[in-house]
Amino acid sequence: MRIMLICWLVLWPAFVQSKATPLLNLVEIGGERKNQLVGYGLVVGLDGSGDRNQVTFTAQSMSNMLRQFGIQEENQAKTKNVAAVSIHAEISNVTSPGQIIDITVSSVGDAKSLRGGTLLLAPLYGVDGEVYAFAQGNLVVGGASAEGSDGSSVTVNVPTVGRIPGGAVVEKAVPSQPANNGYVNLNLKTPSFNLSRNIEQAITARFGAGVASAYSAGSVRVRAPSDPSQRVNFIAMLEEVKIQEGRVRPRIVLNSRTGTVVMSDTVYVRKAAVTHGNLTVAITENTQISQPNALAEGTTEKVRRSTVNMSEAKPRITVMPEGTSLDKIVKSLNELGATPSDLMSILQALDEAGALDADLIVI
Repeated sequence: MRIMLICWLVLWPAFVQSKATPLLNLVEIGGERKNQLVGYGLVVGLDGSGDRNQVTFTAQSMSNMLRQFGIQEENQAKTKNVAAVSIHAEISNVTSPGQIIDITVSSVGDAKSLRGGTLLLAPLYGVDGEVYAFAQGNLVVGGASAEGSDGSSVTVNVPTVGRIPGGAVVEKAVPSQPANNGYVNLNLKTPSFNLSRNIEQAITARFGAGVASAYSAGSVRVRAPSDPSQRVNFIAMLEEVKIQEGRVRPRIVLNSRTGTVVMSDTVYVRKAAVTHGNLTVAITENTQISQPNALAEGTTEKVRRSTVNMSEAKPRITVMPEGTSLDKIVKSLNELGATPSDLMSILQALDEAGALDADLIVI
């Protein structure tokens, strides 16, 4: 029996081995939450890539802003260097006035790009209609676009969404409910009965019996001091308690907008055969002149001729053995010539076939 147990431990895949992680990385302290803020503003300084004149609310916003500075404009404001945007941010209920938060800026008109733009001062509202922060700053845009005079264009990623790190200043604290003085609730970021039990056992080993009790797969209740100073010290010590996570299921994150694929190092594949081929259809349009001879009646006409060619790349089959690791997966798919889009399709097909032991997450 002992020999069988040793063999089982040797053959067990590496991804099921537990690891010690600080409690802070696994839970969120009850009573602390994020609150959504939203606002509307103008991004200026765009090099002709802003909203067109057909977007009337952008011109109206520009006119209203200029009136606040004592400028009366007779004609409608030109908006090719200006874009109307929505502003999104998150604020915690423990954030104090004067602190800065990051914001995301998204175009709401028909602007081509926000690259190089500057957000003018704009208020950010909570769900209760109160102003909690003011935003302003220079945008960081990860996308880019270019357009030719003939209408042809090239776009990389999403140039109409940008971020401003530290772009908003908190003006008002979010009201919070008074905490239960006798207990602290630990909400698991990833609910798990196994992890909830391990957290209870680790806290009990550190602070003694009766301090922690696991209520569900997503919550552990901990008895805490009522005095605010002692409570802060206790939670600070609590956050550093090492927890054995147990088995951590691997994940694969797919971002279809940017073509990004991220796999954890514990991803492995059961034995499967993968084939990858490309079908190419080429249509060529030619315009020819049909002209009657000198003795025949008729008119000269343009005749369009279409040539259709279809070709398919010779597929190659790659066999992935049982327990194939991450580096072998990447190497095999690269040998197939798979692009990021192809890689997403292959991984989803492997998951549907039951050959992929990982969670697929699409963002």
